[in-house]
Amino acid sequence: MRILLASSEVFPFSKTGGLADMVGALAKTLCHLGHEVGIISPLYAGIKEGNPSLELLSVELQISLGYSLIPGGVWYLRGSAGERLYFLQNDHFFNRPNYYAEQGQDYPDNDARFIFFSKAVAHLAQNLEWKPEIMHVHDWQVGLVPLFIRDHLKRGLRGNHPATILTLHNLAYQGVFPESSYALTELPLEYFRFDSVEFYGQMNCLKSGIVFADLLTTVSPRYSREILSEEFGCGLEGALRMRQNQLTGILNGVDYSEWNTHKNKSLVAAYSLDDLRGKSANKLAVQAELELSVREDVPLFGIVSRLTDQKGVDICLGALEVMLEEDIQFALLGSGQPEFEASFLRLAAKHSKKVAIHIGYNQGLAHRIEAGSDFFLMPSRFEPCGLNQMYSLKYGTIPIVRAVGGLDDSIIDASDDKNHANGIKFDEYSVRALVESMRKALVIHADPERLSFYRRNGMGVNFDWEKTAKEYIRAYERAIDSIDLT
Repeated sequence: MRILLASSEVFPFSKTGGLADMVGALAKTLCHLGHEVGIISPLYAGIKEGNPSLELLSVELQISLGYSLIPGGVWYLRGSAGERLYFLQNDHFFNRPNYYAEQGQDYPDNDARFIFFSKAVAHLAQNLEWKPEIMHVHDWQVGLVPLFIRDHLKRGLRGNHPATILTLHNLAYQGVFPESSYALTELPLEYFRFDSVEFYGQMNCLKSGIVFADLLTTVSPRYSREILSEEFGCGLEGALRMRQNQLTGILNGVDYSEWNTHKNKSLVAAYSLDDLRGKSANKLAVQAELELSVREDVPLFGIVSRLTDQKGVDICLGALEVMLEEDIQFALLGSGQPEFEASFLRLAAKHSKKVAIHIGYNQGLAHRIEAGSDFFLMPSRFEPCGLNQMYSLKYGTIPIVRAVGGLDDSIIDASDDKNHANGIKFDEYSVRALVESMRKALVIHADPERLSFYRRNGMGVNFDWEKTAKEYIRAYERAIDSIDLT
């Protein structure tokens, strides 16, 4: 099968979270399964310098944006698994310090940036020589692509017309812009209606994809059910209910070539399900690196996360105020809302040998916190899939999660199945519920045999991408069969 993916970020070239990991891993796995795969992503600052093998293709794009022609270049690279990587260049739009925002504020021209990107993606999907059969787009930044392809077909224009599939990674981010932004698409006004692109008088890029893609997926089965409700639908539950027969949930996989404990340059010692001794060495090493008290006996709780409302940061801060009266440690790597960053830094100043806060992102440190922690906190308000709980399991680190979305799909609490328990789950979104779960963790930590039981159960779970990729293949086949040519 010939498959083209489009995403605003793709690991290892650009990343803010799980979206990049998912797209990069899916593409590689599809290639390993024998499919022809391409990825389109923006050429952000630093990508060209970090990848000297990139070559500029002879394709010269002239994308019409609000009836002005905007030039674009296409850079090409073969990935490690044979995937075709296309990077769309426009220095004005993409050569910036960050991908979407600076100092907590979205770039004011994000509408133009990603309408330009979506138009370029649709153009390439229709004109690449290898003629992809599937156009798989991810999140709002390419949410308009299915409509551009559908409109192109409707007007009888020549070119390739692949089936389209939209994966919803996080419904909280929708790409909502003023009505005036719609003019940049140059699409007929007939699409600016309540049952297509229009959303309370504004343009909604994600809603466009929901309405016009041939098939919809989410990144976990539970999330595909949750988003049909008002609580989790973020205002789009009506549109999603209209398409629920074309909606399916596929749990993300883990790229174990990247996230493993035995061939990992980021870790100081290897360990495995059969020999856990190296986990202690990694704990002592990360304590020293983060200037915590170096003690094997103290429970270490870790977080690697964006610091946003979604991630349960408020109840985490409240729970830590209570739990730091106990003999525990806490390590955090992440960035996000300035008020949350400041709150964690104050916590570190108050408990300097018990709390370590690293604002920003560091891939190597993310691995070391995962490996060195005893418990990993993910008390999310909602979580479409989550990957860190899966990384934690592989690293023998016990996840403490709220039972929502992919967290509920991937973690087994003792109340679910005491023989296969690998984590701690709670339902109520409150400081009290998280404190209670962390106290359960202390009980587990105090019992070496029980602690080893949880660790071994977690490390024995397999979220290999091959199983997930095969589910996507079935979804692609379904999308081709159900393509709407009207």
